[in-house]
Formats: sequence, structure tokens, C-alpha cells
Amino acid sequence: MDYFPAFLQLDGKRCLVVGGGDIAARKARLLLDAGAHLRVVAPQIGAGMAKLAGGGRVRLERRKFLDSDVEKCWLVVSASGVPAVEKRVFAAANSAGVFCNAVDDKENCSYITPAIVDRSPIIVAISSSGSTPVLAKKIRTRIESLLPAGIGQVAEFLGKWRKRVRSEISDLSTRLHFWERVADSRVAADIYDGKIDSANKAIVRMLGDYRDSAATVGEAWLVGAGPGDPDLLTLRALQKMQSADVILHDRLVSDEVLALARRDAEIIAVGKTPGCRANSQQEINELLRSLVVAGNRVCRLKGGDPFIFGRGGEEAEALAAAGLPYEVVPGITAAAGCAAYAGIPLTHRDVSQSLVLVTAHGKNSVDRLDWPSLARERQTLAVYMAVSRFPDIMNKLIANGRSADTPIAIIERGTTAEQRIVRGTLGQLTMLGRAHQIAAPAMLIIGEVASFGAAMTPSGQDPEARSGGGMRTQESQAISGR
Repeated sequence: MDYFPAFLQLDGKRCLVVGGGDIAARKARLLLDAGAHLRVVAPQIGAGMAKLAGGGRVRLERRKFLDSDVEKCWLVVSASGVPAVEKRVFAAANSAGVFCNAVDDKENCSYITPAIVDRSPIIVAISSSGSTPVLAKKIRTRIESLLPAGIGQVAEFLGKWRKRVRSEISDLSTRLHFWERVADSRVAADIYDGKIDSANKAIVRMLGDYRDSAATVGEAWLVGAGPGDPDLLTLRALQKMQSADVILHDRLVSDEVLALARRDAEIIAVGKTPGCRANSQQEINELLRSLVVAGNRVCRLKGGDPFIFGRGGEEAEALAAAGLPYEVVPGITAAAGCAAYAGIPLTHRDVSQSLVLVTAHGKNSVDRLDWPSLARERQTLAVYMAVSRFPDIMNKLIANGRSADTPIAIIERGTTAEQRIVRGTLGQLTMLGRAHQIAAPAMLIIGEVASFGAAMTPSGQDPEARSGGGMRTQESQAISGR
């Protein structure tokens, strides 16, 4: 983080703008909106600045900048458009210990003015750390379209309740839970519709529920984190991550996904790494239950979908048996995500009318899978956790009638920036795994659809850019006899 974000209280504070043109006038207007006591120094004054001065809110001095102008200021904006002046203003402000911003001149800035979405008292500030202000403005436009115009009214309404809520709910964590429940209720909708009495009654009712509760019990959310790319998180998953007190995550959940969690949440890794001591499923169940009983909102974050080879069903059973509340939040499973980013359709009416998801690692060994069924033609097999079982998978399928020439694709670290795709045939599977040193996590796709991908790349697109997130991947094609 190059800059520390902060919102400044400038009401009645002395601020300086150097420059009298249109840009300087826009900056002056922002400072005035924040209540600043403003002085403007410039040899020439444009119409915009003259209008501000005419309103009596600006002390205007038509002259060149002096180093002493920065004394006793809280904030300085240099918008003269003259590089030598910007440099001098910055040096004087730095020497006096005053924060200074030179418009579109990062080298002469000690703070950055962000792009602003103003729904007072809700204010959203977006900064690119001075690297690309145009991109920050585009992000602002996107946020503008998402935030309701009346969100400021909601904030003002809830602000009037803060003192009473604090007096009735003394525990900080419980109070946070209460406010998040209010935010998820119909209170905001009532305010948008002008039903203030209804909103007040709803908060009174929810306060009563909290006050009358004999004990505080938390809840668990079994959340799918998707196959790796944080852009594939569902909106519901993101909401739960940012509301959770504790996050229990598998090893396949990426750092980029975890970075989206609530900043003060406790994050606990409970993943199972092959060949290493790991938490047993029973230990994870016990930890999950104990955290919920203690009143925490726990996000059990799993790669892919929690109910597809994620043992989410076992954890749901454990919570239900203990009478604890839980919710399941689906995620994009690895087969769907990895295949999409590799340009592979899992079904295709010409070559594959069915899709079978199977894991090569579970309570039952590979020997107990229904291999005659899995070896049928005109179907796609998506095999999870297959890396260590490549020889068994290859031999069993071929022995049960699947052609050794059946196309395959191995997608390593699918949907991430390190995605790698190795293509070949079923009869080459063991060789490919060794030759390319395939490592988990990797998804194995078996069937005629595995030959799709590169041929489906849109015209003009980089052949190494996969569909979906446009990730750049390494693609390797098996060569007979390699």
C-alpha cells in the first residue's frame, strides 16, 4: 500500500489553493464543500474561481506564490499548471510539515486526491496511487451506478440509532452482528420508500430480539470459494466472507481470495496437504461446532463448491446434529471453472451427451469405482484429485474398453495466473504426468471434448489467452514418443 487512506475533517481549517484556473476552481470547490477556510493565491483568476470568490467564501490574493503562504495551513493544493511553481509549492509545504497535492504531478505530492462518490454521509474514495487517475474515475463511475441515490438517507437514519444501540448492546462483537442484521433487513427499503415509522419499528423489534436472547449462538456458512480466480466468487460468498468473525479455509483457497475477507476476521488454515500432518475431518467438525457455540459467525471456506468433493455434507451433518444454524453457499466447482478457462466444453451434442464428476481420492479406493460405467464412450469424465492416480486411471479405463486414443486435458492450477494445460491421449496420461511434472491441484478431463480449446480461440485473440478471465496459460501438446 503506497498511500494510507484517510478522510480529513477540514471544517474551519485553513487550506491553500495555488492557481486560479478551472482545475484550481474545481479543487477549491471540493475544499469548500468540506468546510475549509480557503485562501487562493494566483496572479490571474479565471471565471470559475472569480465566481467562488464573489460568494464571499474565498480569500483571494492576486499575486505570485510565496513560501510563507503555506504557514499555518492544514492542506495545500497546487494547481497552477506551471511545473516550476508546483515544485516550489511542494518544497515549501514539505519544509513546513504540511500535506501538499500538485494536480497531475505525482512527484510533487505528499497526498493523493481520490476520485469521489459522494452520497453524504456515505463517501467512497478511489485512488490508483497517482498511477492512472483515468482508471480510478472509471471505477468511480461503476460504483456510482451501483450505489442507490438514497443510501445517504439510510446512513443518516441509522446514525441516529447508534447511541441507543450502544447503550442496549454493550458487547462490540454482538453490536456488529446486530448492525449487519439491520443492514440485511428491509429497513433500508423502508427508508427508500419513505416509511420511516416502519423502519423505526423494525429496529425496535430487532433490539428486543437481541435483548431477550438468553444466550448468543453464532452460525456457520459453508461457502464455495470457486476454483482459484477471485473474480469467480459469487456475490453471496463475498458477503459472507466480509461478515464472518472467523474463516476456516482449505489449502486450495488462494491468498487473493482470502485477501477479500473482513480485515479483522480470524483466519485459520485447516487444509489437508498430501504427505503432511493435517486436521482430521472430525477435528475440523469439532472446531467448527465450538466456534459457532461460542457465538461466532464462521465462514467455512472451501475451494470449488462445498458439496462437490468438499466434505461440506459431512460438516453440515455435524452442525445439524448439534442443532446449530448453518447455510450453504454454492461455488463454481473446479470442473466447470477449469474447463471454461481452458476453452473446453464439458458437454457437446456431437461428441458428449453426459458428464461424470469423479474423485480419485476418497474413502473408497480407485479399485472400487464403477470402471465399466466410467469407460463408456460419448461421455466426459472430469476427475478431481487425480495426480497421484494417473497410472490407475489410465489402466482401468483402457482395460474396461475406453480407447487409448481418447483425448485428455490436464489443467494444472486452473483459472489462476499460473494455469497450465497439457493435452494428449488417454494412453499417454502416465507419461504426460511425469514428463511435465504435473502437481496438484490439477483437473483431469477425459473425452472427445478435451481436444477442444485452442481451436475455439476467438479470431484475433492471443492463442495463449484462455476464455473466461483471459488468463495467459502454458499449453503443451503431447508428442508421440516424447
